[in-house]
Amino acid sequence: MDNHNLLGEFLRARREVTAPEQVGLPHSGLRRTPGLRREEVAMFAGVSTDYYIRLEQGRERHPSEQVLDALARALDLDPDAAAHLHGLAHPGPRRRTADGAERVSPDLLRLIWSWPYTPALVISRRMDVLAANPLATALYEGWEHADNLLRMVFLAPAAHEFYREFGLDWEQVARSKVAHLRAAAGADLDDPQLTELVDELSSQSADFRRLWARHDVSPVPHAAMPLRHREAGDLILTCEVFDVNSAPGQQLVTIDVEPAGAAERALVLLGGDVTPSGREALGHALQAAHR
Repeated sequence: MDNHNLLGEFLRARREVTAPEQVGLPHSGLRRTPGLRREEVAMFAGVSTDYYIRLEQGRERHPSEQVLDALARALDLDPDAAAHLHGLAHPGPRRRTADGAERVSPDLLRLIWSWPYTPALVISRRMDVLAANPLATALYEGWEHADNLLRMVFLAPAAHEFYREFGLDWEQVARSKVAHLRAAAGADLDDPQLTELVDELSSQSADFRRLWARHDVSPVPHAAMPLRHREAGDLILTCEVFDVNSAPGQQLVTIDVEPAGAAERALVLLGGDVTPSGREALGHALQAAHR
């Protein structure tokens, strides 16, 4: 993953996926290249074409806040993508643990383990699963690459067909996951563990390479996803995502099941089965959190 010109790469990628009609330009037939031309972005942003080219090429790295706001309008960026643009141009301090490890606070562990019928995960900004309560563990038991939510989507051989069976668009799900990763990573894309994950997915999935190159940015506060469980059957899970303020970068994911008759009842029974046996595991997790 090449991070030498993040601002320029973002501008170029968003320019290429912005349709002329999206910003009010009349349709003028087929273009040789997709999206907007550099001179069109410059015109809408009120800067010279030469200056904009220098931004894309990385020869100008310090645009003003006013220029960034104008570029966000010219590229029709939503608030999340506009904030990302500002973060790339003027990155803030980076906050990482010394050894790259991430620990979930004991209070948060106790909270999620106190929910007998609500699956819950704590994930890192790389979408690694840092902690899971017993019901979440039972839900994902047997799934390939359950240690990371991106690997589950891109590296599981049957993922495309699985989503189609549920009537969901795999492309939309995958794009949402990649945009979530971009939003969570911000300008700190030289995190070695993040670089390793992106390189791994890029080498094994052409779909990931294609979607990562779009530079979509979007946090995912609410999402629906399917799951096939060997005991509970086919489920549609509704996920809510919350930032963990005490641990920047970590997010709490709570999972609910859309009312589905027998499937919902099976999930409740599954929760009853796993909850009593989870107490010892909680003790081990709390001990690890205090180390």
